[in-house]
Amino acid sequence: MNGTALDGLREQLRGQLVTPDDPDYDSARSVYNGMVDKRPAGIARVAQVADVIACVNFARENSMPLAIRGGGHSAPGFGTWDDALVIDFANRNGVRVDPEAATARAEAGTTWADFNHATHAFGLATPGGIVGSTGIAGLTLGGGIGYLARKHGLSCDNLISADVVTADGKFLVASESRNEDLFWALRGGGGNFGVVTSLEYKLHPVDMVHVGIVIYPAEHTETVAKFYRDYIEDAPEEFGAFLGFHQGPPVPFLPEEWHGKPVSVVVGMWTGDMAEGAARWQPFLDVAPVAGSLIAPMPYPALNVAFDGLNPKGLQGYWKANFISELNDGIIGAHKEFGSTVTSVNTSVQWWCRPPRQGSSNWSAGSSRASNQHT
Repeated sequence: MNGTALDGLREQLRGQLVTPDDPDYDSARSVYNGMVDKRPAGIARVAQVADVIACVNFARENSMPLAIRGGGHSAPGFGTWDDALVIDFANRNGVRVDPEAATARAEAGTTWADFNHATHAFGLATPGGIVGSTGIAGLTLGGGIGYLARKHGLSCDNLISADVVTADGKFLVASESRNEDLFWALRGGGGNFGVVTSLEYKLHPVDMVHVGIVIYPAEHTETVAKFYRDYIEDAPEEFGAFLGFHQGPPVPFLPEEWHGKPVSVVVGMWTGDMAEGAARWQPFLDVAPVAGSLIAPMPYPALNVAFDGLNPKGLQGYWKANFISELNDGIIGAHKEFGSTVTSVNTSVQWWCRPPRQGSSNWSAGSSRASNQHT
């Protein structure tokens, strides 16, 4: 479908419709993952819900594929497609915080850096990801794990309501009391149930946190992994951390001799009494020789964006994850063998623990690979 055929849609939008004839088309079509290179028929940078309804109706009536882009962080590239109409929320990142009710409503283009900046002004937060440029919509609709998960659950557990435009162009509010089946599906079921235009979250008192980033030589992986497994299972829920297998990053607190070398890393934070923070992290400094560490109080949003520099837009990335019921010695042995083979400072394998639910796993193990070369 060419730009002329899309003129009918252009006239219905308050936002901007970008087509292949426009000079900013290449920048408008690019997404976070540089390995995804699609050429949509048009990118609608929507300005309001009415624009979304117009796009959905136009795509349906013209039998066009429709892709939805929130923060644009989708690893598989679901936010774009060849010859599709893309609904792009890049300009819709407003956040309204109600500090008395401890809730926040955010538009679908909001990133976690945007969201945390807004809520931190009131000493509040909700569970999100570990990279600030991640979009809140995609993460929440897919579940959403992060540093606060052990205490406050996943992002989807903290969703109060969502505004949704369905495939027939109707606008619905999904919550525990309205369109309950849709609300159930949205919380972790992905983005195939409609176009979510805004999300409302529960907030929790989270202000200053005691951060820990402890980096070990790879030769101590087995010792560190077994300690982490046992410690995190019994730790208070205010302690949230992941274990990762990386190459040493170029950070000031890690001596240059370890940059680019295989390491294991424990990263997380203590959200309880700040006076206890150093003591909560001391066992991780004692368990094995440390190549470098940073243990300090800092605002919660600062940790959330701490690794953004290692994950810039445009890297060619591949991500996958799995759930496991336990971290047994066999799994630890496999990670000891392969965790030290990560190929770049942008490549990692991570373990996350979340509170157990009936019939579900306690652990999430994921890996990501990103480089400037195809892999």
